[in-house]
Amino acid sequence: MSDKEKLENTKDKVAGKVRETAGKVTGDKKEESKGKVQNLSGKVKEKFEDLKDSAEGAVEELKDKFDKKDK
Repeated sequence: MSDKEKLENTKDKVAGKVRETAGKVTGDKKEESKGKVQNLSGKVKEKFEDLKDSAEGAVEELKDKFDKKDK
């Protein structure tokens, strides 16, 4: 995962938590819900990027094994 992607995901999580808290404090359920969604969106994107990185690593391992086997 690139640093830019990490920053964007963290930004979504933090901004979402701020919106959620602001909504709770002001009693604005709509803002609170938007914050929860934004926070969750950042978490989901982060997990997706981690999964993508893991899959890429697994593919590289398989390539290495096949390359060694062919030699």
